[in-house]
Amino acid sequence: MSDKTTSAGAADGRHTAGAFDIRNFIGALLGLYGLILTLMGLFGEKSLDKTGGINANLYAGIALLVVSAAFVAWARLKPIVVPEHIEPPDDDPTRPAPKRRQGGH
Repeated sequence: MSDKTTSAGAADGRHTAGAFDIRNFIGALLGLYGLILTLMGLFGEKSLDKTGGINANLYAGIALLVVSAAFVAWARLKPIVVPEHIEPPDDDPTRPAPKRRQGGH
């Protein structure tokens, strides 16, 4: 891996989304559900007669943990680069929001 990849764009002076990347939120949520299902599969009531002899909670939990790790790895390896400067849009007369004042706040 090069310096650019490991520092997530900091070597170029570019800013990344970091913790606010949606892939981190999705990965964390899937990881939480996966952890709960894995623990329920290991320690909870198994009800194997309802699932055809398969511990569905355990397998679904492990699958969610794998997908969660993939989302987090994807966010780390290919971070979203945030542009340095974004120009605000011009006032739209059809927009219901208040108009911007000329020359300041």
